[in-house]
Amino acid sequence: MARYLTLEEAEQICRRHGLPLTVQRRMILEALAPRTDHPTADQILVDVRARAPEISRTTVYRVLEALVRVEVARKVCHPGAAARYEIVRDRHHHLVCLACGRMTDFEDPRLDQLPLPDSKAYGFELTDYSIQFRGTCASCAQTAEVSARVAPAERKRIGSKKADRK
Repeated sequence: MARYLTLEEAEQICRRHGLPLTVQRRMILEALAPRTDHPTADQILVDVRARAPEISRTTVYRVLEALVRVEVARKVCHPGAAARYEIVRDRHHHLVCLACGRMTDFEDPRLDQLPLPDSKAYGFELTDYSIQFRGTCASCAQTAEVSARVAPAERKRIGSKKADRK
């Protein structure tokens, strides 16, 4: 299981990088640190506004980007979805549900030992990687399975009502 940074460790990294811990930064760190659900900036905004209604969306986005810059947080993106954030120290990967967007941490030591490919021909220097596996989570798969069983019966019932009206 990935080891997440504690709030104290995150604060130390910010200080080491000369990033002052303003009241707003501390509140955003406190909102992000305990979460393991990879919240979006808007979800963090909701949490922070419960304590400080005056905080702006722009402030939350700027603080999150600053935390990413000093490597306290990671921005985790996948196509067609809002960027999500996490505070984490150890390498790990993600399972992403294409139906609901849920993102779950995934660890497999074999994946952590993949050699970095030579990307110099592209003028790019790789320093790290994280793999995203996309598919359907158990909850969405179960919902789809139930819908598939109910849908034919529902279509048949609706079809017979239409026939009755003719």
